[in-house]
Amino acid sequence: MTTDPAGRPPLDAARLAAADPDLLPGLTVEVVDEAASTNALVLDRARSGAAEGLVVVAEHQTAGRGRLDRTWETPARSALTFSLLLRPSAPLRSWPWLPLLAGYAVDKALKAEGFEASVKWPNDVLIGDRKVAGILLEQVETDAGPAAVVGVGLNVGMTAEELPVPEATSLAVAGDVPDRTALLVSVLASLWESYTAWQVGGDLAGMRLAESYAAACATLGRQVRVDLPSGDVLTGTATGIDPSGRLLVDHDGESTAVSAGDVVHVRSE
Repeated sequence: MTTDPAGRPPLDAARLAAADPDLLPGLTVEVVDEAASTNALVLDRARSGAAEGLVVVAEHQTAGRGRLDRTWETPARSALTFSLLLRPSAPLRSWPWLPLLAGYAVDKALKAEGFEASVKWPNDVLIGDRKVAGILLEQVETDAGPAAVVGVGLNVGMTAEELPVPEATSLAVAGDVPDRTALLVSVLASLWESYTAWQVGGDLAGMRLAESYAAACATLGRQVRVDLPSGDVLTGTATGIDPSGRLLVDHDGESTAVSAGDVVHVRSE
């Protein structure tokens, strides 16, 4: 196994191929050295008929895409940047829960590794008040029907100097650098387990997901500022998640359900 100039080992393709099939049933993991965007790669593969469960992981992602058309790049082998293709059979009205499900699943995997993680609505994963992982879900129409691509960018070995913004962190900065190969298997297993339960469990599974997500969500109970897509700004107290996965914000005695927006946790003085 070779390392990059920064001393970071690559993902171990042999170990990924030999991963317990009970952990990753139906998943096919492909590792590429470099990609502009793993989401773009998997969206193209989805349009070409790729099956559910395709995972593309990039050792170096040069033009990753986030919400609100943000772009970012991570040093090679310093993160887990991957995209997972899903073809849900659940009704389309339930699909807004997929981004929240993905954030919850990554949060759950990090907690299992010993990190004190939480979720900021809708799906940023935090350690403390700093973002350690971002998730972008994109829907695409294909000849086989609608599909969803879940893109995950998790900062693993980045040093404090390599972090893109002061509001970011990494697992290394938080105190540990886990084996990226083992961590990838753990995160994928958590995603697949949560997705499968949501798919087959019907309304009851949806209620359980809502309860589990709310328990993991650091946004609830906080004073927040929400920059809405319209350009308006909403401030108030985040009080809950509605049945559609929207954030409920109380302000001036009224409750507003937010389906999209950039949320900032307002610090208490």
